[in-house]
Amino acid sequence: MPALFEPLTLREVTVPNRVWMAPMCQYSAEPEGPLAGVPHDWHFAHYAARAAGGTGLILTEATAIAPEGRISPYDLGLWNDTQVEAFRRITRFLTEQGTVPGVQLGHAGRKASTDRTWKGGGPVGPEAHGWQPLAPSALPFGEHHPVPTELTVDQIQEIIGQFAAAARRALAAGFETVEIHGAHGYLVNEFLSPHTNRRTDAYGGSYENRTRFALEIVDAVREVWPAEKPVLFRISATDWLDEGGWTADDTVRFARDLHAHGVDLLDVSTGGNANGVSIPTGPGYQVPFAARVKAETPLRAGAVGLITEAGQAEKILANGEADVVLLGRELLRNPSWARQAARELGAEIRVPIQYHRSV
Repeated sequence: MPALFEPLTLREVTVPNRVWMAPMCQYSAEPEGPLAGVPHDWHFAHYAARAAGGTGLILTEATAIAPEGRISPYDLGLWNDTQVEAFRRITRFLTEQGTVPGVQLGHAGRKASTDRTWKGGGPVGPEAHGWQPLAPSALPFGEHHPVPTELTVDQIQEIIGQFAAAARRALAAGFETVEIHGAHGYLVNEFLSPHTNRRTDAYGGSYENRTRFALEIVDAVREVWPAEKPVLFRISATDWLDEGGWTADDTVRFARDLHAHGVDLLDVSTGGNANGVSIPTGPGYQVPFAARVKAETPLRAGAVGLITEAGQAEKILANGEADVVLLGRELLRNPSWARQAARELGAEIRVPIQYHRSV
């Protein structure tokens, strides 16, 4: 059996293979009104196609814990029961296909209130459904971004509660795992990195203080999330800064802390927190960061970043560099990538009975 198609059990949830879908924003929900943040037919078709294509676990796009936590006005959310009911349709279908449904819960912080990527992705104001962003410190992301409002300690505690409330709703919606979004320059990542966290209170300064917010979120989610179901965490392993940023060494240290607080797998990405940095991209360019987590900590690791070929993915797992691979754009190009990879590697994979002619 190729490593890519071996099941993986996290707590009491078994994922049928190691081909996972990374969260990717669709920017397709209604921006305001009773249907704001509610998944609809596009989201159902998008996730259903990848489940029918054999993907082992699907993580939804970054799903906001509160309206002001959205990256764009068009993002999904889990701050009300209307959203819960709409998500149930998606999770039910994914489960029927043998795919484990997961949700990524996040808050965009200073990078909130931006337009859809195909419209440039720049900041938007109230005239375009936008709002005032929040952050650990009053530092804008870039030249044309607004100065965010620095969070008070009371507001920090409120956001921690919002993560827990969203996790409760995720359970009610039928999700089998939750991933806390701590990457790509969004709020949790902003607290972790000294590049974006200039606070002088209990949530800033030392490593212990900068990681406090993230660990309190993990604890709050773990408290309401069933003990038999896994919690994941997505991290940017480096800011790609020469100095003054979050580093790979920090990630290894933090992975040990996350494991002690009940996280089951670290989804290892990079970048997004510092504007204008040079990132040396290429096939599998982020895999070494996952490999360090897997080799140096007790936490399981997921590898991401320009993983496109079946042989490439198999080699990552067979070499012990990660426990799973998460595909993004390649699954946009080919919803049935897992089935194709299984054929290439000589593995068996579940195929919908309606597609039996294709076996």
